[in-house]
Amino acid sequence: MRQADADVVFVRAVQAADGTWTFHVTVEHPDTGWEDYADGWDVVLPDGTILKRNTDDPFTRLLLHPHVNEQPFTRSQSGLIIPEGVTQVTVRAHDIVDGWGGREITVDLTQAAGEGYSVERP
Repeated sequence: MRQADADVVFVRAVQAADGTWTFHVTVEHPDTGWEDYADGWDVVLPDGTILKRNTDDPFTRLLLHPHVNEQPFTRSQSGLIIPEGVTQVTVRAHDIVDGWGGREITVDLTQAAGEGYSVERP
């Protein structure tokens, strides 16, 4: 693993009463400015489908600017719909230079907590 990869360091998944999910994802990456920064993260289903609010979004959550002085940082995305029967998702982060390849966290949605994550249900 190269040093510059964007790593997911913690995931907090919260299910709302209406069944939708909010993911609070903490990412760490040695952002240097506009030339190299973490620019997004994805929630990926076991079949490879990427959860997005809108199908034309580049990521589950687009990160619009560098976080040079805020490491690690947490950003959230709400309104995600996880299909019936899916019990695990993987969260991965992306950076504009190295792409994917940093630490990913697999979240077991049937458990209240696991290594690197917590799950809250109504």
